[in-house]
Amino acid sequence: MTLAHSKVTEQGQISVPVDIRRKLGIGPGSILEWEEEGDKIVVRRASRFSSEDIHQALFGARKPQTRTVDELKDGIRHYARKRYARG
Repeated sequence: MTLAHSKVTEQGQISVPVDIRRKLGIGPGSILEWEEEGDKIVVRRASRFSSEDIHQALFGARKPQTRTVDELKDGIRHYARKRYARG
């Protein structure tokens, strides 16, 4: 089933129809990957990982502990003192 058609310019560029851009969730700067599958060429959005994806991979489903701004500042201060202590 054909979803849409695109015309190739003299420079080898194509326009991705708006319905396809919406379906793939692509916009300016998005990367598309082209893959050969037998006698077909498949175009798909190259996957990117969000910070949520990375957090999920590292820590699983657990939620991070909530901290106040003062607790964060104290933690940074403690780390900096320990890291840059002369000794």
